[in-house]
Amino acid sequence: MEFHRGRLIDHLHLRVSDLEKSRTFYRAILNAVGRDITFETDTFFVADELFVDTATDDTSRCHLAFQADDKDTVARFHAAGIANGGTDNGTPGERPYHPGYYAAYILDPDGNNLEAVYHGPATRSAESVVFTPA
Repeated sequence: MEFHRGRLIDHLHLRVSDLEKSRTFYRAILNAVGRDITFETDTFFVADELFVDTATDDTSRCHLAFQADDKDTVARFHAAGIANGGTDNGTPGERPYHPGYYAAYILDPDGNNLEAVYHGPATRSAESVVFTPA
């Protein structure tokens, strides 16, 4: 049996009430599993696909972004979400995060912010990481 990793999640964005307390917490648990914070500023920190910043009253606490293979996939994601109980939170289109960042956003039935993102043409070093239990 094989398990493929690295094909679904683009990034996970958590919004926290106390950034410094969370920074200490996440640094400790990441270190416990052999990882660390990979980039940090006064307003956020990153650990690979995890992005953490401070919540505001009008934002969801969880933002999950799925990888998309192209712009059409982003559009299908958005349409499927709306047709099945989601709420529009950003129609498919270019975003200012980097050149070629094309995304759409929906809120799931519980208010979590979901995104599908296509980063533009790219070559992956591998399609996925394959784990085969010993």
